[in-house]
Amino acid sequence: MAVNISVVGAGIIGLSTALTLADRGHAVTVYDPAPVSGASHYAGGMLAPTAEVVYKQDPLFPLMAASAALYPDLIKLTAKYSDLPTGYRTEGTLVVARDVADKTHLTELSEYQEKHGMAVEKVTTRQARGLEPALSPAIHGAVRIAGDHQVQPRLFTKALMDACANAGVTFKAKRVDNVEQLDGDQVVVANGLGARDLVPFLDLRPVYGDVLHVRVPDHQYPLLNHVVRGFVEDRPIYLIPREDHTLTIGATTREDGRNQPQVQGVHQLLRDAIEVVPAVEECDFLEAGAGARPGTPDDLPYIGRINERTVVSTGYFRHGILLAALGARCGAGVVEKQEPFINLSACDPRRHECN
Repeated sequence: MAVNISVVGAGIIGLSTALTLADRGHAVTVYDPAPVSGASHYAGGMLAPTAEVVYKQDPLFPLMAASAALYPDLIKLTAKYSDLPTGYRTEGTLVVARDVADKTHLTELSEYQEKHGMAVEKVTTRQARGLEPALSPAIHGAVRIAGDHQVQPRLFTKALMDACANAGVTFKAKRVDNVEQLDGDQVVVANGLGARDLVPFLDLRPVYGDVLHVRVPDHQYPLLNHVVRGFVEDRPIYLIPREDHTLTIGATTREDGRNQPQVQGVHQLLRDAIEVVPAVEECDFLEAGAGARPGTPDDLPYIGRINERTVVSTGYFRHGILLAALGARCGAGVVEKQEPFINLSACDPRRHECN
């Protein structure tokens, strides 16, 4: 039965959920005074269920893999209602090690990924530089991950907003201070860190990350084709190539409450990016930004129903772009009171209520 649904938050989670619900015939209204101005605006956009693996976060792995498998459907759904580009690319990821110690790190991580059933292709540094000639000749190790893809978040969220509008979603530039003030038969709380103001028992914290954008000069384009991730003195770095001749470079992780890009973080990212891809030195510097990602104590999202009227979908931390496809499918399913297609017990919104 079609119902009236209010979605709080117009980031990638709220927009993809709203589009999914509208496509299913529901009347959807999205509330956000500043759409796509939060974590989605600063995100890298890697769809990397393998490269993004973090040790001892096993409950997250099946969610990441399931969402990556769902992503082509979300891209198709967006294209059903919008002709705008999404920046969806499927070249895959190269992960490289800068020195011998970094190679040990990369080897151990690859073994961990393979132990958990993930496909990682070991390549020689010569093969890696054959795929990406701009890589430093000084790298000491490399692997290729064909199944890790990407979107360009600022393009994708713009396309999602356009698709939502064309699918009949209503947008209201209004701050929501209490879900009781909303008219919807069902409410989806998907406004990232703002969800803690509406659902006080959610344990959310801001985790900031500095991220950079540079432009590749015409004579160097394309500088890269694959997403390149690296370890430089054990620090992670990533470089994401875009079709608009830009590169996104990221990202630091800090919990200092400072919402502006930090000089140390910008310096570190540029230094490490140049260590991996020396020609970054010749790029035009465009922008430094700092986004606040909504983290939870166990770094797993909150997805589920908290009462007969309210559904929560937030706390996606570093994986909001990747998990958007799963969040949309599961969030819409919870609204419609369907059994989830995947075990969501680890994402129970009330799991930290007594802490």
